Amino acid sequence: MPIYEYKCSDCDTKFEKLVFNQNTAIECPDCGGKENKKLFSAFGFKSSGKPTGGSQGSSCASCSSTSCSSCH
Repeated sequence: MPIYEYKCSDCDTKFEKLVFNQNTAIECPDCGGKENKKLFSAFGFKSSGKPTGGSQGSSCASCSSTSCSSCH
């Protein structure tokens, strides 16, 4: 269930909404307007700090080579 960012066409309020179904009617929380535009928004994530991919002991995380000079 993604959270989308919207902008109300009536009052220009920006807001976020948890959407359960793509057919859900989205109402502006400030004015109740039903003409809202879905905005392109950035997302974030938190890394555990542990490398993923590559082989153990490899200096390159994106390949199985032990030397980055062979990757780049």
